[in-house]
Amino acid sequence: MGLRAQVRTRDGWAVQHAVVTVTDMTGSQVLRAAVDENGAVHADAPLTPGAHTVIVTAVGYAPAASTAFVTASGRADVGTVVLARQGGVELPPPGTWTLDPAHSSVGAVAQHLGISSVHGRFTDFVGRIEIADDVEKSRVEAVISAASIDTGNAMRDGHLKSGDFLDVENFPQITYSSTGVVPAGPDRWTVHGELALHGVARDIDLDLSYLGTGPDPWGGVRAAFHATAELRREDFAMNYNQVVQAGISAIGTTLKVELDIQAVQGDSLPAV
Repeated sequence: MGLRAQVRTRDGWAVQHAVVTVTDMTGSQVLRAAVDENGAVHADAPLTPGAHTVIVTAVGYAPAASTAFVTASGRADVGTVVLARQGGVELPPPGTWTLDPAHSSVGAVAQHLGISSVHGRFTDFVGRIEIADDVEKSRVEAVISAASIDTGNAMRDGHLKSGDFLDVENFPQITYSSTGVVPAGPDRWTVHGELALHGVARDIDLDLSYLGTGPDPWGGVRAAFHATAELRREDFAMNYNQVVQAGISAIGTTLKVELDIQAVQGDSLPAV
């Protein structure tokens, strides 16, 4: 007896804070229940046979309403209710998406002298995203010009371009090619891929957040993403390690990578 329902996101994740309300045909509320940690409602109180309206709400999601028919035994099985994120945070449509460097950033942070951080970015890069009908089969390809490193200090940038670090003369490009995409939570994904840097290729995962899709002023459609990763310099044969005093290196061995990406739907960028 009672009501049975499952509340999920479009990606199949439980919406754990959803509330299910049932009204009869006069508009009177006959049941209100919160879902459990699995996004399920199991309300055992019998309902009056006949047609009812089921409304599912959750903060951050557009409400969903449907009609449920209660059987003579007082039971209604609504099945799975899919809630769409508010603010346009639906997955981008399948197809090709082109990275827009003018509205994207590729940054990295390294520890300096053990007490502060040095922030850098690459200013020259291109890339494309292929969104598949099965999102987990989507692909990402990106190419970065190693010589475009910019930390705001010309002397430091010159050192980073030298053989001690990026060695841009011998390895002018940094490339990333994904090998798989796995859901990690609502609007979050783990992108598995291979990063080629300084002549060495390593498997690197990106922690990706999808921020939404919407129109731009030039008649196009854009999707926004934020991604992070952590790299160890020694994994890419960049072993320069000047020691300024016992136990403290001038530059840390770990790099934190942070990407803010806008991608435009289609094979090319709009003329602006």
